[in-house]
Formats: sequence, structure tokens, C-alpha cells
Amino acid sequence: MIDFLEQHKDKFYRFALRLTGNQYDAEDIVQELAIKIWKKGEEFEQYENQIAWCMSVVRNLSIDKLRSNKVRQYVNIEDAYSVSSKSISPEANAELQDTMNQVHKLINSMPEKYKTVIQLREIEEMTYKEIADIMNIEISKVKVNIFRARKLLQNLIENSGLKWQSN
Repeated sequence: MIDFLEQHKDKFYRFALRLTGNQYDAEDIVQELAIKIWKKGEEFEQYENQIAWCMSVVRNLSIDKLRSNKVRQYVNIEDAYSVSSKSISPEANAELQDTMNQVHKLINSMPEKYKTVIQLREIEEMTYKEIADIMNIEISKVKVNIFRARKLLQNLIENSGLKWQSN
């Protein structure tokens, strides 16, 4: 259990941070998750998809934290995501970082369900099944939400005048 949590804690932290917008709340949520895993004991070891279960717990704890705070705070994107590469010049790296910051601001302007599916699919690289388990919705709804979120993000990028090169 300890190895599992150590291996995946950054993923859980990033997800909690994205949902709560507060690094301290995200840290608390990961600690609460660790306690829940410890209390489950051997039952946790029997779960078919431990990561999906943990992400569901993180999501629920984040929602509870937001409801209790009643004030939504946004995280500084630079704290949540860092884009850097040693193979490009500092100027190009700064430009890339600026572009990514703008994209993350656009993502933050999206409805919550779209932000969540973009985070889980594009950043955490989770499967549709895992996302469905985490969000407690049908896989078909996950696919629809991802399609709509991508389309909305594409429109937001185009309307912002942001120059974006797709691979």
C-alpha cells in the first residue's frame, strides 16, 4: 500500500490541486486518501482498479472541501504545471511556458465537468473506463464530454487569437 501511494501520490495531488485550486487543500486531500487506503487494508488490495478508486476518493474529498470553503480559489498555473525542456532555447521555453499558461487559463474558464475530463484524459492520461469510474457516469457520457471539452477548448483557443501548432 505504501509503495502504491508513493508511486501515484503526484497524480492524486495534481488532480486535487486542479479541482480545489489550493495547494494546502490538495495536500490535505492526499493525506486523507492515505488514511482511507490504510483503513481499507486488505480490502484495498482486492480492488480491480485501485487508481480509479483513489481518483474517485480524491474527487469526492475535493468537492467536499470546496463546499466547506464555499470560496473557489484558483491555483497559479506555474505551480501546477511546469513546461521546460533542456533541448530548446530559454526564449523558446519562455514562449512555450506563456502559451501553456494561456491554454490553462482557457481550460479554467470551461465548465467544471469539461475541466475534469480534460485533466483526467489529457493530463493524467486515464482511460475512458477509469474516467467513467471516477466521475460515476457512463462511458458514452465520458466520450461525449471529452469530445465537447476538446471542441470548446479548440474554439476558445481560436477565439483568443492564441497561435497554436498541433503535431
